[in-house]
Amino acid sequence: MKSSAADIKATTHAVEATAVMSLLPARPRLLALGEPTHGEDTLLELRNELFRQLVEEAGYRTIAIESDCMMGLVVDDYVTSGTGTLDEVMEHGFSHGWGAFTGNRELVRWMRAHNKDRPESERVRFAGFDGPLEISAAASPRQPLTALHDYLAARVDADLLPCTAEALDGLIGSNDRWTNPAAMMEPAQSVGQSADAGRLRLLADDLVALLDMQTPHLNAVSSRDDFDRACLYGRTATGLLRYHYWMADTSPARMTRLCALRDLMMAHNLLALAERGPALVNAQNSHLQREKSSMQMWQGPVEWWSAGALVNARLGQEYAFVATALGTLRHQGVDTPPPDTFEGLLYALPEDRCVIDAPRLATALVDARPAPRVSPWFGYAPLDPDHLAGIDGIVFVKDVPPS
Repeated sequence: MKSSAADIKATTHAVEATAVMSLLPARPRLLALGEPTHGEDTLLELRNELFRQLVEEAGYRTIAIESDCMMGLVVDDYVTSGTGTLDEVMEHGFSHGWGAFTGNRELVRWMRAHNKDRPESERVRFAGFDGPLEISAAASPRQPLTALHDYLAARVDADLLPCTAEALDGLIGSNDRWTNPAAMMEPAQSVGQSADAGRLRLLADDLVALLDMQTPHLNAVSSRDDFDRACLYGRTATGLLRYHYWMADTSPARMTRLCALRDLMMAHNLLALAERGPALVNAQNSHLQREKSSMQMWQGPVEWWSAGALVNARLGQEYAFVATALGTLRHQGVDTPPPDTFEGLLYALPEDRCVIDAPRLATALVDARPAPRVSPWFGYAPLDPDHLAGIDGIVFVKDVPPS
């Protein structure tokens, strides 16, 4: 049985915050908007408008994107208190080169303007929720370890600290040995299983334990923001050291574990944001989906649980995932989708943009499963039709012009 255009049309709405919220039983604590490719101004502008509406109409107070969680603190300081300049923030507040995207610049500009004359309780916060990682390397643990030690040293008895700042610095050594890009392809080049790294993992664990043990005292002598940042330093330090350890691994599961550890760091950061209040999230669809992620790498296929799957396992209906799908991206070689594919069915709709009730669409297509689309470009990932039941909504953009 073939699904009719009327069946699909019945699932669509205009692209507005009210349409997105109408798909959900209640306002989720984390509302995630995925994207099938990065850096396209059309998709970023759509995200910005939806997030603006959700902030103003649904009371969301944090916007988190797939960028370095430590660098994101620079952006948060700017949008909440005006620290620095917009140019400085775009250069130093984003990883992956994403500070150069016009859509991200406009998001930061709007957040600062929105917050400027508002009381603290109404300000919108910014967060990066990715680890300090690139596909080719991981950062040195110096920044988060040192920041965590400094926070504790200023507030607890020196005898409780597991080491001095000087000892910590000596064990970390040169940052270059941690960021060596050769380590991704050659595990023997990684410092992650050295004696110094092993000692640092124990110290990081002890520092995080001290943070937890002293929570009542620390809440009394420091602000909630300072304590939350110390917790972020602890998560990042232990996550990085764990990641570096497995970069030095030589087993067949090495890349599966590294991909899983990155999404685990993302999930921990998202769960921490959820504790602070309702947050909007933007990242690649695969990081936010409820199903396992997969990728073909040089040593073969790898599969791991996405950050969205991990968060969903903890939050249930407090987590919602809206995916973005697109028809064409011609400047990257992505032409009109074949009509028997999922994107092809959507491309036949009259609207240039629409919000789709994914569970209702999954029911309409139960007897007419569309074919998966094959991407001609590595930077674009089509939506998997088998994932429809795990998606709360879909934003469809028919044609994406060059940025």
